[in-house]
Amino acid sequence: MRFAPRFAAIVLTLGLGAGLTGCGFHLVDRGTHNAPLAYQHMKLNLPSSSSVLGDKLKIYLTGDGVKFDNNSEAYTLHVIDYNYRRQKLSGRVAEVLLHLNVTFQIEDKNGQPITEPRTISSTKSYQYNVATVNVDDNEQDYLINMLIDDVAQQMARQISTNRLPLIQSTSTPSSSVTP
Repeated sequence: MRFAPRFAAIVLTLGLGAGLTGCGFHLVDRGTHNAPLAYQHMKLNLPSSSSVLGDKLKIYLTGDGVKFDNNSEAYTLHVIDYNYRRQKLSGRVAEVLLHLNVTFQIEDKNGQPITEPRTISSTKSYQYNVATVNVDDNEQDYLINMLIDDVAQQMARQISTNRLPLIQSTSTPSSSVTP
């Protein structure tokens, strides 16, 4: 009678699988074909202070199927503003706030924007005792790297899932007056 427990396990597995399928559950396939067709070929236009962001964007977007090359039809990921701020609150225990705001848009091969500018923000903080050995620089470097990584992941996710709002054409309807 060892067949009954195996049969019960098979029926239970199939029943749960059918239940999940019936309610619309499915696994998301993350392959190279997930990037929108329009963004398959890209170039980067970044400020000189954001080379680390560029490296991380290339890693994440390449994983989503984007090719960085000199294709004649390539779109440009233009980082309009890269704003890093460090704010230190002093006292017996110092607190440091790190802020990174990046504004970007996608431009066509002629340099004309096709998406609205989008701003991504990330903030990290840490504390340390001023009276002890100062490890401020090591922790700060680590958190700056994490800030840039967070922003790069958010940008890549929005680009690869095509969540950027397109610029609406500003054509005004002609008004006609009838007597």
